[in-house]
Amino acid sequence: MANHSRLLGSRVKINNDTGFSNKADTASSRFVNKDGSFNLRKTGLGFIKRFSIFQTMLTIPRWKFIGVVLVFYVVINLLFTSVYILVGVNQLQGMIDSDPWTKFKEVFYFSTQTLTTVGYGRVNPVGDGVNIVASLESLIGLLSLAIATGLIYGRFARPKAYLIFSEHALISPYKGKTALMFRFVNFKNNHSLTDVELKVNVGMKVDQNGEFTYQYYALSLERERVESLPMSWTVVHPLDENSPLNGYTEEDMKHADVEIYALIRGFDDVFSDMVQQRSSYTYHEILFHRKFSRMFRESEDGMTTILELDKLSDHTPVVNVNAN
Repeated sequence: MANHSRLLGSRVKINNDTGFSNKADTASSRFVNKDGSFNLRKTGLGFIKRFSIFQTMLTIPRWKFIGVVLVFYVVINLLFTSVYILVGVNQLQGMIDSDPWTKFKEVFYFSTQTLTTVGYGRVNPVGDGVNIVASLESLIGLLSLAIATGLIYGRFARPKAYLIFSEHALISPYKGKTALMFRFVNFKNNHSLTDVELKVNVGMKVDQNGEFTYQYYALSLERERVESLPMSWTVVHPLDENSPLNGYTEEDMKHADVEIYALIRGFDDVFSDMVQQRSSYTYHEILFHRKFSRMFRESEDGMTTILELDKLSDHTPVVNVNAN
């Protein structure tokens, strides 16, 4: 195993501004999750103080958002149905006399019509108690519709970088030596990123006077900026004398708990705003002696370039590791 406390080249860029801790006993399995979120859980304050309904509803997955809206709709109507029954079903005119389950369903449907201000008209309130409850439900329905509309608009209008990353980073041949590589692509047809900038850092445990601490280094890249991103971008970090990973083996990366994390920023033409996205690769997501497969080809008529997004993570073994 390589000596992790070895002296690094003078041109290796130490990054002390990552915001992560240097204490080895406070770090978790990774700093940044694959989806770009920070692998962090906050405690010490009440849940209500830490929880933001608005932010959560804007950022949760689409299926969860739809689920929350449906659950709220059903629960609020069940609640008002119970209140109507407690006040008295006899104050609702137009009810069909039948068994309790049928009455419950009719009251529930009346509640949904009141909440959405549809009001079909066969069942209508005639007593003061039920009218007061119906008035309150109509107000809540209007407010709920306004809130839901705002959340839906916010989810659609919120700037987002539609980037996907390769599942693994690779140690591949590069100009007679080797390099760390990963790639990403903008997968939306109508979203074009311009003035794209990339920063890549590595965090690892190093032995400093017999004590392991985390150190962070800015990785020098073959290219840190592109004017536009119509195709995929293969990020290349040469593993030369200026790299903190120079000479590392798979075992070395494991013992050093290596994690590569990237931050991409660019201007989205559709949102007319800056967007950004993060991702990371831990040591077990870095594969040695592999190279990426080509993911674009020419169309049959020779008029168009085809970018095959399903091949983003495809890679093949390097037969001759010393080959260019």
